[in-house]
Amino acid sequence: MKDKVIFDVIGKETKRESSVIELIASENYVSSEVLVAQGSILTNKYAEGYPRKRYYGGCEFVDEIENIAIERAKSLFGVQFVNVQPHSGSSANLSVYLSLLKIGDKILGMDLSSGGHLTHGSNVNFSGQLFKFFSYGVDRNTGYINYDDVQKIASKVRPKMIVCGSSAYSRLIDFERFRSIADSVGAILMADISHISGLVVAGEHPSPIEFAHVVTTTTHKTLRGPRGAIIMTNDHNIFEKIQKGVFPLTQGGPLMHIIAAKAVAFYEASFPQFKIYQKNIVINAKALASALIARGFEVLTNGTDNHMFVVNLLKKGISGKAFQDLLDSCFIAVSRSAIPNDPKPPYISSGMRIGTPAITSRNMSEREMEQIADFISSIYLYRHDNTKLDSIRKEVLTFISKFPIPKSYV
Repeated sequence: MKDKVIFDVIGKETKRESSVIELIASENYVSSEVLVAQGSILTNKYAEGYPRKRYYGGCEFVDEIENIAIERAKSLFGVQFVNVQPHSGSSANLSVYLSLLKIGDKILGMDLSSGGHLTHGSNVNFSGQLFKFFSYGVDRNTGYINYDDVQKIASKVRPKMIVCGSSAYSRLIDFERFRSIADSVGAILMADISHISGLVVAGEHPSPIEFAHVVTTTTHKTLRGPRGAIIMTNDHNIFEKIQKGVFPLTQGGPLMHIIAAKAVAFYEASFPQFKIYQKNIVINAKALASALIARGFEVLTNGTDNHMFVVNLLKKGISGKAFQDLLDSCFIAVSRSAIPNDPKPPYISSGMRIGTPAITSRNMSEREMEQIADFISSIYLYRHDNTKLDSIRKEVLTFISKFPIPKSYV
C-alpha cells in the first residue's frame, strides 16, 4: 500500500476488533463477502434516481443490483415495498418524517433516557428541532413500556405520528397495541426496528410489518450487514411519498457499493443458519444478564427478551462513562447508556448497555457468558488495583483468542 499512514491505522483497528470482547449492542462482524461488495468498483458509479429512472447513463448493472437488493429485502421481511437507498438509520427516519409530515407537526416518540433514539425527538437532533415532539417513557417500577400511559399521552397530544422502537429497551414491543393507539388518534405509526431487525427476520421478535404504516431499520446491528438503512411499507401511497422523500428530498446519489453489500447481507439472512444465530443471540443475552445479576449488578427490567440490556450503575458508585473506559482498558467494549430519570448528563450517564450480537457471531455460548460476567465483575471489584487489572487483561486476551472472527456465515 502506498498510503502507509491510513493502512497502518486500519491494521491497528483490525487487530483491535479481533482482540476485544465486543459487547456494543449496535456492532457486529460482517462476512468477507459483505466487505468485498462494500469495497467494490461500484463505489465509482453515480446513480441518482431509481432503477430505470436514473439521471446518469451507464446504470444498467447498478439497476440490476438495486433491484436484487429490493426483492431480497421484500422477501426477507414479508413486505410489499422497500427503498434500499438510505445512507443511515438517521437519514431514513428524516426521510420518513419529511415525506409524511409537515415541519412543526406533533410526533410522539420514546424518551431518550428510557431507551429511545436521538432521532425519536431529542432536542439536540433534527427530529426535536424540526418537529414538535412529545415523549413516552417506561414504568418507574417495572421498566416496561406502559401502554395505557402511551394511550393517555397520545389522546392528550393528538400527534400526527407515533414512533415506536428503541435503541436501549430490552423487552418485546407490542406493535399491535401501538397501532391501536395510533388509530385511536388518527396518527401514522412508524416502527424503527434498527436494533431488532435480525430478530424480527428470524421470528425471535414480533414483526411490525402487519401493523406499522412505515418501518425503518438499519442494515447492520443484528442484521449483520453494512452500515446503512432501508425503509419498508405495505402502503403504495406512502411508498410513493417515501421514494421522493429519499431522493431528491434528503439524498442525492445512492451508495451503490453499500446497496450491493446490503443485498449480500439479505442473502445471508435468508439461510436457516441465520435463524439459529438470532436464537443464540437472545439465549446469550438472557444468560449474560442473569450472570451479571447473580454477581450483584442491577439490570433494568431484571432481564431481557432481545439482544441487549442496560445495567444501572447508580448503586455501584461509578458512572457509565467511567466504567466504559475501565472495561475498554481491559479489552471489553461496551457503550454507556442513560437510564430512566438519569441524574447524570448523557455524555456521562449512569448506565451501561450490553449486547450479544457480535460475541454470538464469534460462536460464543452460554458458558462463555458466565466467563464474561466474571471478567466484568472482577474488573469492577479490582478497579483500583492495577496489578490485578493487568492479570485480568491477560486472561481476557487469552479468552478472546479462542474465538476468531468468522469470514463466512453461509
